[in-house]
Amino acid sequence: MKQPTALTVHNKSKVLDIEFDDGAAFRIPFELLRVYSPSAEVMGHGPGQEVLQVGKREVGIAAMDPVGNYAVQPTFTDGHNTGLFTWDYLYKLGNEKDALWATYMDRLHASGFEGDTGREPGRSLTGPSTGHVHGPSCGHKH
Repeated sequence: MKQPTALTVHNKSKVLDIEFDDGAAFRIPFELLRVYSPSAEVMGHGPGQEVLQVGKREVGIAAMDPVGNYAVQPTFTDGHNTGLFTWDYLYKLGNEKDALWATYMDRLHASGFEGDTGREPGRSLTGPSTGHVHGPSCGHKH
């Protein structure tokens, strides 16, 4: 199991910075952590039972508690606190962030949300790192 050498919660930018003993370093948006929480509430009790999480773009982390020497348990500002994020799972989230984000956006779109994580249907988000929402007044050329 890879071990973290640094873990920093950035509440202003809403990202978790984590570095591992193999030299890998990741910036994981809180929203991605929240929507891929390894809890039964999010993952269900088996394949195909996942529960789509919407409206999590602004979610923060109120607390981050260690669990033994193998995981952390964040308390998100929406009250969710039942996911145990093992070091291996955090590594996977960081390593597969782009693919996981694309899958999440596809699921939102298929459910009627156009990529804005459930807050305002019909608007799209450029990606988890920018926080820019495209709309009629944004001035962005499509």
